[in-house]
Amino acid sequence: MIFNKSGSFSQKACVFGATCLLVSTFSIASDTQSLSQKADAAREQSRELELEQLQKARDAAGETQAREKKIYKKMQPNDWEAEQRVKAKKQFTERESREEKYLREAREAASKERKIPKPI
Repeated sequence: MIFNKSGSFSQKACVFGATCLLVSTFSIASDTQSLSQKADAAREQSRELELEQLQKARDAAGETQAREKKIYKKMQPNDWEAEQRVKAKKQFTERESREEKYLREAREAASKERKIPKPI
């Protein structure tokens, strides 16, 4: 019982109450510390989640750029075709140069006087 016969608090009750108060104070202090630790852990988890989402966003942006480059490359004329055009143009120019050379030599040969050896 908390009260003794005279109606005042008993000594045991006071000691018990003080002990309960002390234990609850320590309990609150430890809860407060664990709450701050929980808050720190939550902040750390939030930061890690934010970094993870940022990395995912970077990866997605990189994939988007890769797809855009691939599509752009398909839209451009094929490099092989362009190389073949350049090669064909070069061959045509070389062939034309050879023809001009042969014609020039033929004209020069035709313009020269020929000396036919007389039969003996």
